[in-house]
Amino acid sequence: MERKIHDCMDGCPVESTLQIISGKWKCVILYRLIKHKVCRFSELQRYMPGCSRRMLALQLNELEADNIISKKVYPVIPPKTEYSLTELGETLIPLITEMNKWGEMYNQIHR
Repeated sequence: MERKIHDCMDGCPVESTLQIISGKWKCVILYRLIKHKVCRFSELQRYMPGCSRRMLALQLNELEADNIISKKVYPVIPPKTEYSLTELGETLIPLITEMNKWGEMYNQIHR
């Protein structure tokens, strides 16, 4: 899917960012890859029990298509696939880290 570049007025770059990281599971996937550096598909699935295999595959494919993560497939049986952040994906680390901090704060207030 081709992404639109938003650069029309204040706020449009936010749309560009959201276009890449929005999706129910994308930020969680990015958080896990930040925390663990490299994850296999099955590991990501374990970290996100509410995410179906199909949805996880879809979200990973979109992140890969946007050059946020890289996928390495090993020619073994059964197939082994590993995911990690690309150089561009690593630029999202401060954003995802701050989202994690904000979520922790919010959860503490609303317990």
